[in-house]
Formats: sequence, C-alpha cells, structure tokens
Amino acid sequence: MHRTLTSLIEKGMVRPSLDAPTIYTAVELDTALEAALKRHESEMREMEVRKRELQELSKAERFRPSDEVSTFKILKSAKEVLTVSLSTLASAEKEWVAVIPPLVTVFSSLFVIEDDKEFIGRGGRIRFITDITYPYIESIREHLEAGMEVHHFDKYSGVLFFAFDRKICLNAINVTDLKRVSLSEPVSVLWTDDPAYAQYLISTFELLWEQSIPAEQRIQELLAQGPPQV
Repeated sequence: MHRTLTSLIEKGMVRPSLDAPTIYTAVELDTALEAALKRHESEMREMEVRKRELQELSKAERFRPSDEVSTFKILKSAKEVLTVSLSTLASAEKEWVAVIPPLVTVFSSLFVIEDDKEFIGRGGRIRFITDITYPYIESIREHLEAGMEVHHFDKYSGVLFFAFDRKICLNAINVTDLKRVSLSEPVSVLWTDDPAYAQYLISTFELLWEQSIPAEQRIQELLAQGPPQV
C-alpha cells in the first residue's frame, strides 16, 4: 500500500496531508491529467536531448580500418597453442616476453627452443619469468645457454601469458589441467592481436621483472639446498 501511494504521489494523482496521521486524498481529475501531461512532456524533452547527444557522438565516431580491428579467439589444446606460437615466432621481429609455469619450459625445450635460437640469431630478444624449482634446473639452463633472459618469481600465482612484439598475445585462462608434457593436454588460452591489451600485459611483465631475481641466482640457491627430500 505504501509503495502504491508513493507512486501515485509521484505521478501527481494523490496528495498527502501535512497532519498526523497522514491522510491521502485523490487529486481532481483535470489537475491529475495536467500533471501527467507535463511529466510526459518533460520526459520527451529529456529524450530529445539524449537523442541529439547520441547523434553527435555517432558523427564524431570513426571506425578503424579493417586491418586494425582486433581479433580474439580461444585456443583449447597444448598442440594448438604450440602451433600458433611457432607461427607467431616466425613472423616476430623484435622481442617476446612471457610469464609461464615451469612445465612450459619443458615444452619449449622439446618443441620450440631451436626456433627461439633462430629468432635470437636474427636480432630478437627473449625474456621470460617462471617459478624455478629443483626439477626444472636443467631445462632453465638450456634456455639460458640458448641466449634467453630468465628470471625467477617465487611461488608466482598470477596471470600467465606470452606477448610478441607488443601486439600478439596469448593469455592463459585456465592451465590447471596441464599436468604432463603432452600436446593433447587441454588448456584454455586467449589469443589476440589487440595492441592495447598487449601493452597492459607488457606493463605487468616489466613490473614482475623488476620484482624477480635472475635465474642463475635462483639455481645456485637450489643447488646449495640440494634436492628436496621425498
């Protein structure tokens, strides 16, 4: 009842008294209709203003050429991610950076490292960050010997991604099912050529790079501790 009366008051059809208890009285029909008409006219004027604003925005908006429109797609297997990565690396010119789980370095050693060497040989730069643990020491050293720059971030659990030449990105949505080195392993990875998103990931990378330590320093720490006790 209270909500209904409040609605009628807002529409100008009911008038509350100033006394207590409050008494609600119906407004004269002509007065109520006039109030409704004025309210409708006010709403129409506001709609016209919004319409003009939208028209102005539409005129000012310029769509980007088709070759600048960003594309997004989902990669669903380790094999698909590897295939796309190799294709992107072949056309890359300057640098690729990445934040990856340590198991991905094993994939790289098996399938990508020769292509990485070729990229570095033609003047490219490769940097990546991972959480280096004892079982992956040899894999990390193989990457260092290939000319890559590697940093360790202890117990890293944030976003995982690759970014090529500040444009092409592969962002892991879900790699929790990646338990072994197999191209059939299911993953969910977002691929995009959106430069704005690439810049966001690169800014994240540079922040993590400053907070992490060189891989060789981490390896020496692990060797001094010895293999973990089972």
